[in-house]
Amino acid sequence: MNRHRTALSVLLSAGALVAGVLTAATPSIAADAPTSFRPQHTQGFWTAERMRAATPLDVTAVPGAARTAVAASATPTAIAPTAAASAASPTAFPQAGGAWTGGGAVVKTSGRVFFTMGGRTASCSGNSITSANGSTVMTAGHCVKYQGAWHTNWVFVPAYNNGSAPYGQWSATKTFATDQWAASEDMNMDVGLAVVAPLNGQTLSQAVGAQGVLFNGGYNKRMYSFGFPAAAPYDGTKLVYCSGNSGKDFLLTKDHSLGCNMTGGSSGGPWFQDFNEATGLGTQVSVNSFGYTFLPNRMYGPYLGNEAKAAYDKAQAS
Repeated sequence: MNRHRTALSVLLSAGALVAGVLTAATPSIAADAPTSFRPQHTQGFWTAERMRAATPLDVTAVPGAARTAVAASATPTAIAPTAAASAASPTAFPQAGGAWTGGGAVVKTSGRVFFTMGGRTASCSGNSITSANGSTVMTAGHCVKYQGAWHTNWVFVPAYNNGSAPYGQWSATKTFATDQWAASEDMNMDVGLAVVAPLNGQTLSQAVGAQGVLFNGGYNKRMYSFGFPAAAPYDGTKLVYCSGNSGKDFLLTKDHSLGCNMTGGSSGGPWFQDFNEATGLGTQVSVNSFGYTFLPNRMYGPYLGNEAKAAYDKAQAS
């Protein structure tokens, strides 16, 4: 099969996002393309029943999407985690996909993302990250905006448990994406962020903690990926993880690559290097983004370079 006609499966909601042709051309960034959005949210919209019923969403990307080259030689920028956590039992490494039973900080910082898109409810995953405002969630770009439309009714539910929100529902006051994703939905730059409103007098990081972040951290690391996959054989009720030695996509993107069988709904879940199984703390270096339909059981996540750092800076200053 001609590599320029290869289909990509992007893990949006509980379904697959099938991307078309990715070319090597540099995208043209529209000067007036908004890179952030203040999402409408109806109080009480996300009931337990509605969260459980967030439906699979199959969408098709526009063929000919351009890719931005990743500058891997840039200086690394690390943001330390916000909090520690209680000890937990070690788990298997490598792991192609299984329920996380180790406990620790990741159980609180990871969660499901719910939003309305095209008149339907959908879900992704996300993670609380350390930031100046203490209220920033990192997720995938397509989990905040897709096909020119920003999602509404956007909430983050840390430690989601089968319709239960033990630490509450955190409504986004503003969502962000990399300039390249906002302008052309560039698969190399599938990174989104959300700033959420305080809840019960606390910021998100005060309530659940926050993981550290590393930009320009390089490739080929020992990594752990987390998310809430909702498509079979998963059902969105459990925090699932994959672990292994990561590689680099040699086909159409410059993404990280990891052996992983997570399905739709896991999009936006965090990838960590330097992950400590005993504390559940790590350094986030990517998010679940897509998988090739002809390469099953392998996940890809964008490299967090200067472009992702710029979007993060906008979010944490909001």
